Amino acid sequence: MEAEIVPDRSGEPATFEGALVIGAGAAGLAAAHALIEAGIPAEILEREQRLAEPWHRRHDNLHLNTHRDLSTLPGVAYPAGTPAFPHRTAVIRLFKDFAETHRLPITYGVAVEEIAFRGDHWLVRTSEGPRVARHVVVATGRDRQPFIPNWKGMKGFSGRIIHSADFGRASDYAGKKVLVVGAGNSGFDALNHLSGVETGQMWLSARKGPSLLPKRIGQIAVHRFSPFMASLPVWLADAAMAATQRLVFGDLRKYGLPPAPSGGASRLGADYTAIAADDGAVKAIKAGRILVVPQVREFTNDSVILENGKAISPDIVIAATGYRTGLETMVGRLGVLDPKGVPLFNGAAGDPKLPGLWFTGMRPSIRGCFANARIQAAAIAARAAGRKG
Repeated sequence: MEAEIVPDRSGEPATFEGALVIGAGAAGLAAAHALIEAGIPAEILEREQRLAEPWHRRHDNLHLNTHRDLSTLPGVAYPAGTPAFPHRTAVIRLFKDFAETHRLPITYGVAVEEIAFRGDHWLVRTSEGPRVARHVVVATGRDRQPFIPNWKGMKGFSGRIIHSADFGRASDYAGKKVLVVGAGNSGFDALNHLSGVETGQMWLSARKGPSLLPKRIGQIAVHRFSPFMASLPVWLADAAMAATQRLVFGDLRKYGLPPAPSGGASRLGADYTAIAADDGAVKAIKAGRILVVPQVREFTNDSVILENGKAISPDIVIAATGYRTGLETMVGRLGVLDPKGVPLFNGAAGDPKLPGLWFTGMRPSIRGCFANARIQAAAIAARAAGRKG
């Protein structure tokens, strides 16, 4: 599908000879900074009313799974005493420090509705009227819209069904029977927190096994090795992660966890599945506090029916079932999304028929989202400035 090109410019505002960056997360902030450093004017359009709004809304127990020293933005760092895996409040502070240090131009409360290609420039329709620019960088994130499958019978279920994005406080689950659906990064994050609470029975519904690494081995943060892992060929990174998982955890198939369909690095590139981090969940699985069960088939009034026909009765179901980019309305007419709504290109890659359009922060990375944001920002700025990226 080729992008529609409409040459008529009647009624359009003057062209901004720079870049409109959509989204003020880590990827958008880093991209705007890199563009300005490369001599390209940039403005960030943020639909929320304050910086780091998604981090404000995330659950109280949230810490990064990536190490502090590898989770910074250019020119700013975490203050002394910050834990190895920073709390979400420390991340919010980092974003604010970065925006203030570099005096980044951010316009809040502006929602981008659609982006249209006009041949030599981009028309950006927003809630505050149209904008025109030479470059557009879409940095709205891969986890913009929480996704919950439409399970049969779920509307009549008497318990609670929430997305992992709305996890809340771990202490709220004390005494509750909990089913976590999804054995990926979000599912293990929820189980890591729940493993430290006196809940009732917990279950993990796993359709596929995860690529799973410990958060620490002894006192060593495993994520510190991510730059080295990222430098390896995919097959070798797969083998290294699989060997680490087996050596640290043993054979988790004995506890019902399905094997991963492919290696961790391969899945990052093929279906954008992030590597899960364990910080207590595996111990709880081995102790029987968390029972691994098949995938969900349907709901009844007071139970969840699994694919094997067995019924369980959780009080709360946490759907760790992923996110969608929500980009269909914004760029769907451009033909740049795959069937799941993920951009077909990311970072410095682009479509020669759509010059000046970039996406960043749309896929997971072994390095983590902060390091990836810095790398992609520099590459986009170099390409936008006409240099080799």
